[in-house]
Amino acid sequence: MGCTCPTYKKMIQIDASQGEGGGQILRTALALSIITQQAVQLKNIRAKRSKPGLLRQHLTCVKAAQAISNAKVIGDSLGSTELVFTPQAVRAGDYAFAIGTAGSCALVLQTILWPLLLADTASTVTIEGGTHVPMAPSFEFLEFCFLPVIQKMQVEAGLHLHKHGFYPGGGGKLSATINPWKTKLPLDLQERGERISQHGLCIIANLDQSIATTQLNEVQRYLNWDENDLIHQGLRNSHGVGNALVLTVQSAHHTEIVTSYGDKSRSSGLVAKQACDEMKNYLGSSAAVGEHIADQLLIPLALAGGVFTTNVISEHFTTNCDIIRAFLDVDFAIERVDAHCFRVEVMK
Repeated sequence: MGCTCPTYKKMIQIDASQGEGGGQILRTALALSIITQQAVQLKNIRAKRSKPGLLRQHLTCVKAAQAISNAKVIGDSLGSTELVFTPQAVRAGDYAFAIGTAGSCALVLQTILWPLLLADTASTVTIEGGTHVPMAPSFEFLEFCFLPVIQKMQVEAGLHLHKHGFYPGGGGKLSATINPWKTKLPLDLQERGERISQHGLCIIANLDQSIATTQLNEVQRYLNWDENDLIHQGLRNSHGVGNALVLTVQSAHHTEIVTSYGDKSRSSGLVAKQACDEMKNYLGSSAAVGEHIADQLLIPLALAGGVFTTNVISEHFTTNCDIIRAFLDVDFAIERVDAHCFRVEVMK
């Protein structure tokens, strides 16, 4: 369903079906629209997906971006494939958003994080929805992987998990404190350094403990980790059922986290194998950061400068580069270091 938006010539126009064609295009465009104070028109939003247009998660991203910038919006309805977003200056404040489904709280937060970091005073944000859902960062990823990296750039922010929320039940809740980004330090993360520790965490909500036993045994078998590195966390107050396997490797300069989620269509062993394969690919490279955090570092890199290495350049990554270039006068130099390592540097 389109919004029958008129075509505007004096604003940035984006075909949101380009490249990877997913919700990240929308989120990056909203964030940079506010930061640069440039209106944006998006067409063909999620056009290639089985359910095109704005789902509740994406609509919450739009509503959140509108709230922090008092933006004028056309096309903000479920199923809309077109959107016009005209922001005013970002406003710090105490914000609360409810997705209404198991849509990702993390992705809503990342939409408004960078604009709020550029506000004059501190903000708090509370989001209800999914905290552990497929195709999105887990809370553990946000807290122990993503946040420490951007803190190297002098970002001051904190996170708190109030309640887990899995797909499809949702019901989770997280909050964040976001202080003004006063000193922007370029990122230099080219080596992960010596490994310090590793652990596998299996989170189970209202499911049989045998699932955790199977998954952690597979981690031990695939990665040859010690039994003492494996943790089972059973949840009693979660809304609905859910399972997440979180693999963490802490090195001297970076902590990498891989998350795989259980569902009815896959065995517990396959869930574990997916996470282990991704972690083995990362550990088999010399790169500092993995595939999923790499594309999330592009906005801060564009704003503050810097360089990092990653083991995968995904279509998600290259699409995000293209959207950032539409708003900012920057480019990204991507150099292959070896077969499994790429060096990424922002060029201003």
